[in-house]
Amino acid sequence: MAMEIGEDKWKVCCGSSDFAKLMVKASPFSSLETAIDTARDIWFNQVNVTAWLEAFSAHPQIGNTPSPSVNSDFARRSEAEQSTAFATTSASALQELAEWNVLYKRKFGFIFIIFASGRTHTEMLQALKGRYANRPIVELENAAKEQMKITELRMAKLFSDKGSPISTIPQDRLRIIGGHLNVAAEVKAPKRSRPPITTHVLDVSRGAPAAGVEVHLEVWSGTTGPSLGHEGGGVWSIMGTSATDKDGRSGPLMDLVEALKPGTYRISFNTAKYCPGCFFPYVSIVFQVTESQKWEHFHVPLLLSPFSFTTYRGS
Repeated sequence: MAMEIGEDKWKVCCGSSDFAKLMVKASPFSSLETAIDTARDIWFNQVNVTAWLEAFSAHPQIGNTPSPSVNSDFARRSEAEQSTAFATTSASALQELAEWNVLYKRKFGFIFIIFASGRTHTEMLQALKGRYANRPIVELENAAKEQMKITELRMAKLFSDKGSPISTIPQDRLRIIGGHLNVAAEVKAPKRSRPPITTHVLDVSRGAPAAGVEVHLEVWSGTTGPSLGHEGGGVWSIMGTSATDKDGRSGPLMDLVEALKPGTYRISFNTAKYCPGCFFPYVSIVFQVTESQKWEHFHVPLLLSPFSFTTYRGS
């Protein structure tokens, strides 16, 4: 038997007004499978990015208590889907999640979206950290795919028990979680005015800034650090590329983040293009950042001449 569903119910499933209207226009549906096929086509091929962002914004931030809204049913669904992750989460774990949520939203412009049902806090935090490294265009698509998973779950519930009460997690626990995350977000919002790793190049043979030098920043990923003669079972991953300006300073080589991930970093300079025939056609500077230094700034300049170079850690 074909199923007629109102626009308000479709908006509980997704959070996008355009999506809900198009689902009503396409109904009725003879089965859940037919409805999901239509929903996928509408979500990925018919609505625009504005509709995606509207759906994202309808979610409370992961772990947060939703504020009252016209789509409160949607918010309560999100609470229930996050219940496993936050049933026994510690205060320190919540604070770490809050910090990463702030960084994520600052970078991408929307909150972290993930299919939360059945996931633990640790799993979601790990996913958040992994996806934070993505380019914005890639992450927008990832968020849209996760939203579709959430929509399909809610559609299944809608078809199986239409009109049944929505389960919730204890409100006292939600208030504690929400309050903690709001405070953490205020305290830990990034305050840096520049990325935590910067550099400049000075041509000491001329006593002037070196303009137009290509610069690359990489981070080491592996179980052990890089060592002379072999790579230690890991790889260097590019974080950013730029070139020095008329003052010898490079453009941003990484995102503006508050906490720098501890590890081994490498800044490389293509000196051959700047100084053809010089003794060092390419210069790499490798340095380490410890856990206790992740809040600090690392300015690592290159002082270059045709037959020598030096560096230091500046501020």
